[in-house]
Amino acid sequence: MSINRERKKEAIKAIIRELHQGLSVEEARERLEKEVGEISSTEIADIEQTLINEGMSPEEIKKFCNVHALLFQEALAQDVAQEDNPAHPVYLFKLENREIEKITAALGELIEKAHHESVETVKEKLREQLVKLQDLELHYTRKEQLLFPYLERYGFMGPSKVMWGKDNEIRELYKQGLAGLEKVSTREELKELIDDILGPLVEEVEGMIFKEENILFPTSLEKLSTEDWVEILKESDEVGYAYIERPRETAQLIEELKYAVSEEPVWSGGQISFPTGNLTLKELTHILNALPVEVTFVDAEDTVRYFSDNSERIFVRTRSVIGRKVHNCHPPQSVELVQKILSSFKEGSRDRAEFWLEIEGRMIYIQFFPI
Repeated sequence: MSINRERKKEAIKAIIRELHQGLSVEEARERLEKEVGEISSTEIADIEQTLINEGMSPEEIKKFCNVHALLFQEALAQDVAQEDNPAHPVYLFKLENREIEKITAALGELIEKAHHESVETVKEKLREQLVKLQDLELHYTRKEQLLFPYLERYGFMGPSKVMWGKDNEIRELYKQGLAGLEKVSTREELKELIDDILGPLVEEVEGMIFKEENILFPTSLEKLSTEDWVEILKESDEVGYAYIERPRETAQLIEELKYAVSEEPVWSGGQISFPTGNLTLKELTHILNALPVEVTFVDAEDTVRYFSDNSERIFVRTRSVIGRKVHNCHPPQSVELVQKILSSFKEGSRDRAEFWLEIEGRMIYIQFFPI
């Protein structure tokens, strides 16, 4: 970092600290223009991370992050590049934000005109918009479960410590707003709900959109690699999208990625690297044995290759069964059923077989799956 950039960073840190001690926003803005000049969104995000590293609690930063956003609004707006790639996760996040803004705009308009209509009419219209807003949860969850972990890998903990807290405050306001609306029966109660809950909810949701698009997304674009974005795109389907359909370009890209990117486990450095994490052989053995079910694996040649060894087995298994044909592991009266199940799996006519057995007064549930 250059000396000038380091001085700028120290000056901004000092302004933020004084904001926390009572410095007015106007005074802070004047000092920012005089002592710092232009500032990028990444610099702001890095500075907040530094403050956390230096001991300022995430709760304290969260408390004042709206002030920070207001302070740096003009500088941030100039710094953000428009994303125009329809397959990029940030592009999709922004598409969702445009839909969220339509709902907050409708809520804001209803709040402004609430005194012109009957309480019941206003309640019904507010309820309709609040129900629409509930998919905000998908937007926040995808951000928290995908973007935040990747940023943490680069030592950037601020969003997960600060922004996640703000998301939860919005979630709580939403719950209170929806529940409070049901209890409203008078115009005075409606006004109180609007002033205390619904108005702040709209303000916070719109404020979060600003923070995402002017701080979180630009910082993520700078810090995350192409490979990171590929993984985020692939995993986004697991969480889901809010208010938008996944563009066809994205669907096609994900399908291509499934073929282009290997998902096979790899043995390296004493560990098995799975697509979803790494385990040592000892850890894997104990996990399989700790499962509250008995697992037996039969290979493509109908040969028993593995069984789990938990402490409360129902069926007797000895190591001599390894390498034995599965048909020979069952009593004669069961062999025909076993053969039918195996044949149906190989033909592709079934993807599961399940039934119950009564053994010594216990009902035992058995499932077969083709692998």
